[in-house]
Amino acid sequence: MDNGRRHAWSWWYLLLLLQFIPALWVPFYNSVEPTFAGMPFFYWFQLALVFVGAAATAVVYWVTE
Repeated sequence: MDNGRRHAWSWWYLLLLLQFIPALWVPFYNSVEPTFAGMPFFYWFQLALVFVGAAATAVVYWVTE
């Protein structure tokens, strides 16, 4: 099954770890203001982190492939 590609550690993998820092630092975004489309900051910030995390994962995948 090995197609000859070598899977080594890359500095790009740190980008995957960096996306967890704001998600785990809850006091940073534990507030109601500013609201966006009637949604409190606490909720829309977490939703934004989902999209940022997906983008970071895609970048790491494309760069390391």
